[in-house]
Amino acid sequence: MSSSNKLAAMGTESESMLQLAAEAFRAKNFDLAADIYECQLAALAEEDTRHELTVKRADALAFGGKFAEAFMVYRRAAEMERLKPAHLDNLVDYLTSITRLDNDNDRRGEDTEARATAAGHPDAKATGCRGEDLSCRICLSSLFEPVTLACGHCFCKKCLEREKKDKEVICKECRLSSGVAVHSFRVNVVLSNILAKWFPRVYQAGQLRREGNGLYSEKKVEAALEKYNQAILISPMDHILFSNRSQIYSSLKDYEKALRDAEMACRLMPLWSKGHVRKAQALVSLGRTEEALREYLLCLSIEPECRLARNEVHKLLSDLLAPVVTDKVPISDFPSILPSRRHMKNGVSVTSQLFDSVRPSLEWSMASGAQEDRNMDHCLLHKRKRRITKEEWEKGQEEEGKSDAKKRLKSESAEVNNLWSSPVGEILDPTDLECSLCMRLLYEPVTTPCGHSFCLQCLKRCLDHNPKCPLCKEELSEYLVQRQYCKTTLMENLIERYLPSELMERQKIHNEEMAELSNLNKNVPIFVCTMAFPTVPCPLHIFEPCYRLMIRRCMETGTNCFGMCLGDDLKGFADYGCLLEIRDVQFFSDGRSVVDTIGRRRFKVVQQRERDGYNTADIEYLEDVKVEGLAVGELQSLHDSVYDQALVWVNSLKTEQKERIEGHFGPIPEKDSELQVFRQLF
Repeated sequence: MSSSNKLAAMGTESESMLQLAAEAFRAKNFDLAADIYECQLAALAEEDTRHELTVKRADALAFGGKFAEAFMVYRRAAEMERLKPAHLDNLVDYLTSITRLDNDNDRRGEDTEARATAAGHPDAKATGCRGEDLSCRICLSSLFEPVTLACGHCFCKKCLEREKKDKEVICKECRLSSGVAVHSFRVNVVLSNILAKWFPRVYQAGQLRREGNGLYSEKKVEAALEKYNQAILISPMDHILFSNRSQIYSSLKDYEKALRDAEMACRLMPLWSKGHVRKAQALVSLGRTEEALREYLLCLSIEPECRLARNEVHKLLSDLLAPVVTDKVPISDFPSILPSRRHMKNGVSVTSQLFDSVRPSLEWSMASGAQEDRNMDHCLLHKRKRRITKEEWEKGQEEEGKSDAKKRLKSESAEVNNLWSSPVGEILDPTDLECSLCMRLLYEPVTTPCGHSFCLQCLKRCLDHNPKCPLCKEELSEYLVQRQYCKTTLMENLIERYLPSELMERQKIHNEEMAELSNLNKNVPIFVCTMAFPTVPCPLHIFEPCYRLMIRRCMETGTNCFGMCLGDDLKGFADYGCLLEIRDVQFFSDGRSVVDTIGRRRFKVVQQRERDGYNTADIEYLEDVKVEGLAVGELQSLHDSVYDQALVWVNSLKTEQKERIEGHFGPIPEKDSELQVFRQLF
């Protein structure tokens, strides 16, 4: 065999082995994959290929649990060529998967526990006031300026605005698309007013946070810091306040304070990824890269889609593995950067002992941020009228008796508990959740993109007449096209929990209305149009608001039926008609609809009435008299004659005309074998 053929054979064999190694890696046989890559490396001389295979061997070793050996191989690859993000993707995925796999089963339970404890109401389930019900699923904090998506779930407006303004919002709760861009949504007026009434301190802190964000965006960092100091005084258990103040301190190059606030945010909300990002950023600024890397990995285990954390992990790993810094980081220390379950659990458990473990730093941060003229009636901690040094404050604390300290701690903890365990049932007024159209308690509440809430049926009736919001007159044509009338989940839950008697009364009224509307003998809806017959299809074009309401009510009650009568100039409509059954409705974007109906039973009008703009009537159904004797033969002869004439007429039509008639009414029916079989359909 020639040398060229030998090289070709060796190349083919090498490709087969590499393919086998890749298959072994996918099959999670990492030891076999690592051995194959090692054998192939021994036979290779090309630097580019050696670098790639070295990285793959390191990946296999890492996934196989051989961390020390894996990092040595990674460093060897870094000595050949600086590792790029693509080279470290597998390593990052594995490091983050360790924590994610360990904590997936109980993360939700820990998250709920942490939120309940951080909100200061561990007995929330007993009191019925659960903080998670009033929290945003994005920031995990209490809702501020709540926005209701088309699916009915609520989030903070600021959280949604972080999305691109021209991008459709994807609900973090149900993963459904809103179909509307972020800028189209407004604050839910009813919910915003309720939250401000129930939790004035939290609402005031949210306003200060918004003002601080505005000042920070204007580069007025010191003024923004003062706003956040005030906000933390009012709401010292809000993790977002500490996280944002950490960012402000970082802008002021005060990285120690930035780290302290970031750590506080992580203690208050251990499973909030942004808090760990803030902590990692502060650690990087302080030169503590290994700890920063661990925090970024912990962030990725909580939120795998966090691009910022992934990019920073790539950068830090690349720097740590680079030859210029290798001597500073021993290989044996690398496993310590892994985020562990203990690290996460400690963050959750420390929250329950928050005031014991972090009271000095917390109260110092509050005291140092106080100004002379600050006068807040509901401040959770002691007011201070002058600035003091940290040393003076600590000295004063040491002089206090232990019993006094315990009393103050108990008092302050009780005040924090009261922040979330307010007697909601006492301060909630049914008028807070009242529909502005029917002036009754909201029933099946829905919220428009402009932020106003109405009963579902009230809103539909208004949109029948005008595709604009009944209150602010904002155009709702796009909302009408989608026809997504999803109930506002949070509002419905609040009504069920805190207004059960009022809801029962409201449901009773609704059920009585439905029972009245579903009666097919009294107040039957009448559509005045043309003549209809039993068994004959009758498609209708509905465009008038009163008939839109009539058709919708027929479908909501479940009867799917209404009467059809000819018009009469004197009486309004004829004394006889036919009951139609709705088989299908096709809605158009402007509110019009095509209703597919079929005739069922003939009736006689007993008394004419009117309801909400359309006609109704009390009716009696007509029953045919059964013929006997000689009349049966005459009936059969008449039936056959009429059927034959109809058949001749249909067959005499042109093909186009015949197809149109059959497309509208269907093919001509077969001749009845039994003439006097009465089909009672209702």
